[in-house]
Amino acid sequence: MKDKKTTKNDDIKLGVELPKLTPEMEKKISHIKSELDKFKEDCLKKYPNLVGMSVLPQLPNQPLPPGAQPMPNEVQNPNEINIFILFDDANLNIQEKNDLIVSSTKETNEIAKNTHENFKPQVMLISELKEACYDAKNYLIQTVANSGLIFDKGLLSALKVAELHKNMAIQKFERYVVSYIAVGSLFRGDANPNDIDVAIVIDDTDVKKMSRFELRDKLRAIIINMGFDASQITGVKAQFHIQTYILTDFWESVKDANPVIFTMLRDGVPLFDRGVFMPWKLLLQMGRIKPSPEAIDMNMEIGDKLIERTKQKLLSVVGEDLFYAVMNPTQAALMLYGIPPPTPKEAVKLMEEIYVNKEKLLEKKYVIILENIRKTFKDIEHGELKEVSGKDIDKLLKDCKDYLERIKLLFKEIENRNEKSIMQEIYTTTMNLTRELLIELGAKNITAQNISELFKKYACEQEKLPLKYYNDLNTILKGKKDYDTKKLTKQEVNKVRRESKEFIRAVMDTLDYKRSMQLDKAKLHFRYGGKNGEIIFLKEVVFIVKDSTKRDEILIANITPDGGFENIKNSTVDEFEKYIKSIKMPHDKVLKTRTLESIKTIIGEDVEVLWKA
Repeated sequence: MKDKKTTKNDDIKLGVELPKLTPEMEKKISHIKSELDKFKEDCLKKYPNLVGMSVLPQLPNQPLPPGAQPMPNEVQNPNEINIFILFDDANLNIQEKNDLIVSSTKETNEIAKNTHENFKPQVMLISELKEACYDAKNYLIQTVANSGLIFDKGLLSALKVAELHKNMAIQKFERYVVSYIAVGSLFRGDANPNDIDVAIVIDDTDVKKMSRFELRDKLRAIIINMGFDASQITGVKAQFHIQTYILTDFWESVKDANPVIFTMLRDGVPLFDRGVFMPWKLLLQMGRIKPSPEAIDMNMEIGDKLIERTKQKLLSVVGEDLFYAVMNPTQAALMLYGIPPPTPKEAVKLMEEIYVNKEKLLEKKYVIILENIRKTFKDIEHGELKEVSGKDIDKLLKDCKDYLERIKLLFKEIENRNEKSIMQEIYTTTMNLTRELLIELGAKNITAQNISELFKKYACEQEKLPLKYYNDLNTILKGKKDYDTKKLTKQEVNKVRRESKEFIRAVMDTLDYKRSMQLDKAKLHFRYGGKNGEIIFLKEVVFIVKDSTKRDEILIANITPDGGFENIKNSTVDEFEKYIKSIKMPHDKVLKTRTLESIKTIIGEDVEVLWKA
């Protein structure tokens, strides 16, 4: 698809040039602001269902109502100020609508006559405005969109920004814009004035130079930027939400009975349409668009899938969020004691050995809470725990909160107990973790003198960590030096403590992320007999999990030079975790002929390798 320049002779011309308020008219309006305010207030007192009021641009030879054709030889009074008045008629029947048009026309004219001799009210219902959109009366919509607002509950300002955005999109893409649709509550009397929702459909049927995925992303970015510009130009403060569809996807969604698209067809109002949206809308109203059997089956299955996904989310809360919520602070407490981050199982054991038995700073019940959360995580990971109840989560949440509160107190007790030891431990932990992170990021020749600048180069500039952590590292290094020379005050010690906690946490998070990304690249997934498994390539060995639901059943094997596996034997989760901790960089998962033969020997001939680059 190529960008298009505006042309004067193609089939998407919107009609005559948009009418606008002339400088003379704007000046005239400014002189009668008080009369306009009075007219507005009198109308609002009379009609609570009034949703919009604006001054229309000069309409050449155009009588009431807006959009109607002028009578022959009729001359418009150049001094007239046409005031557009919009009513919500969503809850009225046909007779009530007709009565509202008649009565409101008569009464607003009376109010106008008593307010200013040149005021000329023009009454319209929201349903009439929608019908004008259905009938492609673009000039009427454009005129209303370019009027000067007096009162608005959201619809008129939405039309302003949508009309400008629509024109920008058509000028940019010309004939490729097939429909521009107001969606959501825009044309309802109770529309949210803070939200504007539109959808645009772009024809992609002749695109050949890029994938439709690329096209959709590029179009979405361009069109959303246009939406931002339109909001800025019009000064409309409401949130402008734009859904971008390519025509092929839109058609697939219609065939698949996508509820979002069906709702759009049913309730959407086209502000521009090249004969695509309205035919589908009418076909839907006639019952001629019916979901396919596949679409019906798919929607029937959605309920079960969503329930299952909800269960998985609850398991994820327990199995990941709560686990790491207690495990990370636990590892931080052990690091503060001078111990490198251990595995989760070792962390529980060390907390009891060090803080319960040796230092006597922690009650054993908190180690029991920690172990219970760790065990729950492992049970979920191994597939032994498949569901959790809300009551179970409430109990775990309470235990987690109690544990974290106690760990915070533990930190304070440790700090108050041995300040000198803490400064040394902060320094050692900081240096060890920083050095470990820099090695992970590819830095070499790391010394105490250059570690700060290397951190800035590799962590901040390369990995985009905030420069704040570079400053924190310098504070810690300077704090240790000043402490050794007895130049550090109590206030400065506390500053080093605070900043070191955040620095250590940031470095740990970055290390964990980098290692998890590397480990994920080293995994090869496979499927056989309805089961899923994975192979993790780690330097000279591989770990093989034959069934992902039974992660405690692990094999270990050596990698031969030709890519095969030998010395295959049973392993354990603990051995796997220790091995991962000792490996700085996973092995590249290179598939050779011998590798595939070894996999078939272990798993079986029906194994299917799922490659993920």
